[in-house]
Amino acid sequence: MAKTVAAYKEKMKELSVLSLICSCFYPEARNNLICEFEDMEVKPINKRASGQAFEVILKPPSPTSDAAHNLNSPPRKRDMSLEDIQKKLEAAEDRRRSQEAQVLKALAEKREHERDVLLKAMEENSNFSKLAEEKLSLKMEQIKENREAHLAALLERLQEKERHAAVVRRNKELREELSA
Repeated sequence: MAKTVAAYKEKMKELSVLSLICSCFYPEARNNLICEFEDMEVKPINKRASGQAFEVILKPPSPTSDAAHNLNSPPRKRDMSLEDIQKKLEAAEDRRRSQEAQVLKALAEKREHERDVLLKAMEENSNFSKLAEEKLSLKMEQIKENREAHLAALLERLQEKERHAAVVRRNKELREELSA
């Protein structure tokens, strides 16, 4: 049916070109023009305000028409031998194996990529842990050094006060001895 419609559209294109040519050569006979093709007849209808109108009459197919226009029978399939069928089955099996191999290869690549990503993440986590541990140990050492320096400074100040107190006591005892 689709081929018949396509053929009809093609004929209508030919008709419009034919109508234009005929109207140029025979302007007075344009209204009475009847075009006849092998499988259809075209008759003009009175001209309308919106353009031209045609009546298309399709003829029934004649028994002498070409076999090319016969669309009722599907194209013949050639008989296939057992070898041809075997070859096609083997080709299909090869295609299936190839496709399966490609899918497996893609999955293997995806797993390898996931493994690489996981290893990289673990390495980065390990490096981060090591850096954090090193920073913490350096900070603890700095705190320890600062504490020891602070304690040494306090001890030094305390010893200085004790020396000063000892000097003051000795001076006091000397004054008491001298005044007594």
